[in-house]
Amino acid sequence: MIRVLLAEDMDMVRGALVALLNLESDIEVVAEVDSGDEILPAAKAAHPDVAVIDIDLPGKDGLTAATEIHESLPECHTLILTSLGRPGTVRRALDAKVNGFLLKDAPSDKLANAVRSVAVGRRVIDSELALSAWEADDCPLTPRELEILSLAARGRNVADIAADLFLSPGTVRNYLAASVTKLNARNRVHAIRIATEAEWL
Repeated sequence: MIRVLLAEDMDMVRGALVALLNLESDIEVVAEVDSGDEILPAAKAAHPDVAVIDIDLPGKDGLTAATEIHESLPECHTLILTSLGRPGTVRRALDAKVNGFLLKDAPSDKLANAVRSVAVGRRVIDSELALSAWEADDCPLTPRELEILSLAARGRNVADIAADLFLSPGTVRNYLAASVTKLNARNRVHAIRIATEAEWL
C-alpha cells in the first residue's frame, strides 16, 4: 500500500483528490493538510511514501515544503501539482529535486500512475513541460534569494521576512541586494518584476 500525504488549500479540490486516490486499491491517503506550514509536521507524523503537494499554498509554498521534506525525510518522495505549467516554475521544481511535476487538469488515472512511479523513485514530469523547462533561461538566484524575493513580492517587509525565516534583518537586506545585483535591476521592485516576468517567482 502506497501511503500518501495530500497538501491542497482548496477544500473541494482536496476532497476530490483524496476520494480519487482512495479509490485505488494500492493507494491510501494517510494525511491531508491545507497549508504549506503543516506539510513537514504532518509528514513526520504520518510517514507517507509520497507527498502530493499543490505548488501554491498559504504559508510556505509547495516547493519550499518539498525541499524541506527532501532534506528531513528523504524516504518520502514528492509530487508537485500545479494549475500553471510555466517553464520557470518547472525549472524551480526540478531545482528543488521534486520527484514529479503534474498539471492539476491531468486525467485522474495519470495522477494515480504518477504516485505509483514516484513511490518507487522514478521521475514523472510531463514531456511538454520538461521541454519548455529545458528551453527556459536559467535563474541566477539561489533558492534562498528566490524565497526572500518572493516574500518581498507579497508585500512582506524586511523585519517580517527576517522573523519568518529566523534571519537577521541585515542578512535579509543582503539577500535582497544580491538579487537586485544578479538581475541587473534598478531596485527591489524592478528585481521582483524581472523575476516574475521570467516566471522564477
